[in-house]
Amino acid sequence: MNVRLAVNGTLMRGFALNGNLLAAGATFVRETTTGRSYRLWSIDDRHPAMVRVAQGGAAIAVEVWDVPDAGLAAILLGEPRGLCVGKVLLADGEETLGVLGESVLCEGQREITRYGGWRAYVATRGRS
Repeated sequence: MNVRLAVNGTLMRGFALNGNLLAAGATFVRETTTGRSYRLWSIDDRHPAMVRVAQGGAAIAVEVWDVPDAGLAAILLGEPRGLCVGKVLLADGEETLGVLGESVLCEGQREITRYGGWRAYVATRGRS
């Protein structure tokens, strides 16, 4: 059996940990965004952390992957400390599992919600 997993950072195609999805036998389904109830932080400019909020949220770009049940644990164990799995509401109303950040992980970090996603933020790093 497989589960859907929404990813918003280094697990996405073209980033450092995407190989963890591929090694687990995951297949790419689609690009989309979350509902407008999330905020995003850059954790030491190494990876993002997405947190669901009651107010002040935005739509965040994500990729949805179809992941074999057996591979889900391996993917999560390969994620940076402070990231976890929870339910994520997508823009079309679908609710799926997704990678989220613990709120404590975001303390003192740069909020990047205004970029709309990790890929857009990374594309602007180094530019003024």
